[in-house]
Amino acid sequence: MLMEEADDAALRSDLEEWIEAKAFPCVGAKSALARGNLRVMAARDITSAWNDVKIHDALLHWAWDYRDDPGGLRSLAVVFAGPNDLSEDEFERHMWDRIQSLADKDHWRGQPYDESVSPDPENPHFSLSFGGQAYFVVGLHPNASRPARRFHHPTMVFNLHDQFERLREEGRYERMREAILKRDEALAGDINPMLARHGESSEACQYSGRAVPKGWKPPFEDKRA
Repeated sequence: MLMEEADDAALRSDLEEWIEAKAFPCVGAKSALARGNLRVMAARDITSAWNDVKIHDALLHWAWDYRDDPGGLRSLAVVFAGPNDLSEDEFERHMWDRIQSLADKDHWRGQPYDESVSPDPENPHFSLSFGGQAYFVVGLHPNASRPARRFHHPTMVFNLHDQFERLREEGRYERMREAILKRDEALAGDINPMLARHGESSEACQYSGRAVPKGWKPPFEDKRA
């Protein structure tokens, strides 16, 4: 095995072990991993655009595959080798740099915006869109203030918005959400103040894991807005 392949395997293994840990609160991620529906990609550096085309390619195929077979919870996690010493503000800035770059590529490649969500990050119905499917992001990094977001490497987990709408239609979403909130409270001592249901406030506030102040606006603008 080449050194780069060995490093990629180590990053994937680190994330899988972290999700499998008993204290990890997100039962959705645990389900996706257990069912083989969690894809983990390794990338070099969250402060660099080095892997952005590769990541965007994966997001397109992830969206198209879901459209062909929309069953089950699934997530696409991009684990960056570093830097591992970013502050919360620094991680948030570089995470949005990557999101902006990916959105620009989606526009350049002529992909439509998912009409079920808004491209305006201040809109309560905002979500990202890649390959015509809505996504939201969960950011993880070593210096996150929330224990549930405190992973060894900077990571961006892309979740398809539609799968949670399907859970809501099936009457399973609220039960899963309640289980996650209880587990997160047991881990951190309180519930993440940024958490809200889609449509109550913009989900952009939740992406980095940082408790953002009132009136905060993400550094993001989709050309299709």
